Amino acid sequence: MEKHLTIQTMKNKWIYIAIAALVGFYLVNAYNGLVKQKQEVKAKWSQIEVQLQRRNDLILSLVKTVKGYAKHESSTLENVIAARAKATQITVDPNKLDEASMAKMAQAQGELSQALGRLMMVSEAYPELRANENFMMLQTEISGCENRLAVERKRYNEAAKEYNAGILTFPRNLIASSFGFTETAYYQAEAGANKAPDFEF
Repeated sequence: MEKHLTIQTMKNKWIYIAIAALVGFYLVNAYNGLVKQKQEVKAKWSQIEVQLQRRNDLILSLVKTVKGYAKHESSTLENVIAARAKATQITVDPNKLDEASMAKMAQAQGELSQALGRLMMVSEAYPELRANENFMMLQTEISGCENRLAVERKRYNEAAKEYNAGILTFPRNLIASSFGFTETAYYQAEAGANKAPDFEF
């Protein structure tokens, strides 16, 4: 009887060890999965930043080109330069992709898009500017950059959605809250910013 009890106790002990090992494996796997998803969100955000920097550089070149042809449009040019300066000053920490930071970024980018749209309307009054090869090339590159930005925003939002779902669903939400994983904000464009500036003449 005592021997039978010892065998049963040993079996129970191995069952508990197996359950503990499975739980431990799940916890490690879930934690590592959340870390990978968070890194994916950061990577997608960095692609948005790359495209925003490229766009800002192209806009500066465009302003310089327009300045040579439309000298008396200084207020429009100054508005674009000011909006570009504001947009480049706002940075978002990839470790803190919260709604407030994202809203500030989206607002500044929306203002820049509006200023750029006004510049494009002004340039219509200058046929020799529209015929300038550099101006036409910059228009094409900015338009392509706007398209790449839209793609990168979509990819970022998809990664953020997957990550947020991961930290909010049970039982991973217990692991996420224990290790300080927080929701990531989506990139929401400013109202009216979904229409890219018209670059075709």
